[in-house]
Amino acid sequence: MRCPFCTHDDTRVVDSRLGKEGNNIRRRRECIECEKRFTTYERIEETLPLVVKKDGRREAFDRQKIISGMQRACEKRPVSIATIERAVDQMELSFQESGEKELEASRVGEAVMVALQAIDEVAYVRFASVYRQFRDINEFMAELTDILAKGAAK
Repeated sequence: MRCPFCTHDDTRVVDSRLGKEGNNIRRRRECIECEKRFTTYERIEETLPLVVKKDGRREAFDRQKIISGMQRACEKRPVSIATIERAVDQMELSFQESGEKELEASRVGEAVMVALQAIDEVAYVRFASVYRQFRDINEFMAELTDILAKGAAK
């Protein structure tokens, strides 16, 4: 591991610990040359499918894009970042377990909507209004009516 201070290639691990969520390892390292310490994180390299956009472009699955979209939908709502990250973790896991090499962007969007509906209905409506691009108030009201009907059924 290269030292971020002096760029020397030789460092030694001083301490290793399991990360908070248990899905990474935190390592304290010390440079042999300058003796400064720094922290690195080791994570399993996940093989996520490519996302096929509406226009046919393919791009790498971007966890941060999903998190930021969900955060925007949850703005000024009582939803923690930890809750959002857990939902994205579950989405990532299901996409990995599917074994598919590519998935349609619409599947990612639908997965986000399902997660948001379970987390916060206002955030769900916010996201749905942008994602589904309602053409008029009637489409929007139909979605709200569905939500209210499902809420009454609970």
